[in-house]
Amino acid sequence: MSLRGAVSKWGRVGFLVLLVAFALTALFIPGGLIGDSDPVSVDNESDVDQPIHNLAFGLNLDGGARISAPPVGMMVEDIEPTTSDPRSDLRSALIDELGLPPEDARVRAEQTTANGRQTISYTAEVFDGNVTAEEFAAAVSTVDGVDVSADAVQDGVTEATRQEMIQTLQSKLNEAGLSGGSVYQTERLNGQHFIVSEAPGYTTSELESLLEERGTVRIEAHYPDPDGDGLTNETVLEQEDFTNVGRAEYDSETSQWEVGVNVVSETAPEFQARMNELGFTREGQGQCSRNYVEDGQVNMDEWSNQYCLVTISGDEVVSAHSMGDLAEGMRAGTWANNPTFQMTSNERAEAQQLSINLRAGALTAPLDFGDAQYFSVQPALAQQFKSYSLLIGILSVLAVSATVFVRYRDRRVALPMILTAMAEVLILLGVAATAGMAIDLAHVAGFIAVVGTGVDDLIIIADEVMDEGDVSQGRVFDTRFRKAFWIIGAAAATTIIAMSPLAVMSLGDLRGFAIITILGVLIGVFVTRPAYGDILRKLMTRGQ
Repeated sequence: MSLRGAVSKWGRVGFLVLLVAFALTALFIPGGLIGDSDPVSVDNESDVDQPIHNLAFGLNLDGGARISAPPVGMMVEDIEPTTSDPRSDLRSALIDELGLPPEDARVRAEQTTANGRQTISYTAEVFDGNVTAEEFAAAVSTVDGVDVSADAVQDGVTEATRQEMIQTLQSKLNEAGLSGGSVYQTERLNGQHFIVSEAPGYTTSELESLLEERGTVRIEAHYPDPDGDGLTNETVLEQEDFTNVGRAEYDSETSQWEVGVNVVSETAPEFQARMNELGFTREGQGQCSRNYVEDGQVNMDEWSNQYCLVTISGDEVVSAHSMGDLAEGMRAGTWANNPTFQMTSNERAEAQQLSINLRAGALTAPLDFGDAQYFSVQPALAQQFKSYSLLIGILSVLAVSATVFVRYRDRRVALPMILTAMAEVLILLGVAATAGMAIDLAHVAGFIAVVGTGVDDLIIIADEVMDEGDVSQGRVFDTRFRKAFWIIGAAAATTIIAMSPLAVMSLGDLRGFAIITILGVLIGVFVTRPAYGDILRKLMTRGQ
């Protein structure tokens, strides 16, 4: 037989073997197919036994917590100011009139086309639960061309804001080293949107502590008021000014935890000039008292004409320090060429949280934990679920195998059928490991459904091929196999159509079941069913 003929005859079987090898690599080779992402461990000193596989498990199989909470915010849509800079003017009005910090006001522009004419409307959002609808409407109405009432104010935030929050929260979970953590949104019947965060291995209080941290990081300069009125301060660096954020590391010389950061090149010269202007870099300026920060707040009793750079994460003061070794480079004007420095903290947890916040970015809007729903599974119970799921999976395989052997009593038909079905599940597990999918009870149900529907399709092939008499000729086999494959293809299309809405909608566990079922059907139609047909053809026919 020529090489071309062998490839044509065994190509689909070879492709199945290749995918099985891919799955085994993804499942059992350390690092799998995507390597080690080097996550930040919440407790680097914890001694946890590494599993022999690369699968991640969800809450029901690994224990953990789920919190579902709505974003805090209100918005007004379809605003059309008549000013020259509508976006900036609207945001300034919100900040000034409502006394909000800059991160709690957002204005988005939306361009629409009607009757060949392009118009731009704006949506204003505030993320402060203390602002009333009346106050919000009054603040927006101070901008020229805008006149809105409190009835036009809607609770909640825009879809774009929710997507930003989901991305940030997912980054927080990833940076915290939570394998299998996920974030998605759901919508209630009343139209209210909730952000759902799941974290295997966490308690609800630990997860809430991670989520309630807004993640805004800034550096304030505290220095003597030039007018002699005591202390004054100003923000000199904000979240967007930091890049190349390092991990939290312990410095034995200073007995502090440090997070290395770079200042972006556009901001570094301005920051350097401001430090020189304020006098932070003068020789003999002295050290900022380490007791200047106590219990997350500034201790004014410790301040005495000191020059302190204060690191603030969210509403908590993390640390205060002097310029130290940075002063010399800033005086010479060379620091901006390599703008790096260390953020410090006396507490390891604070330093790790600081690193997570800087890496993940600031959460656009806070979550309303007063209206949150909590769910948790204890690790011991999750281990029981995992054991029972494995047992059910084994029983399903044994039941299917017994049924197939009883029906056909022919190893040529039954054995390839069972092995092909198992290969399909193995490939699905490999895909899950590669994608970092957290396997949960819904996915287990999907795997069992895949085994059932897969074997059902293989039975259709075997029955169609064998029930009409002799099949020793390859041409006869091919005709019958094509007829069976049309039936399988139609059933697969029906399954995919039925499951697609569940796969794309935010319906929690049902989505996982639908995704696994659809993937199983696709792998079956394009890989395992054709491969089984080739194997059966080889075993049941003579020659071509």
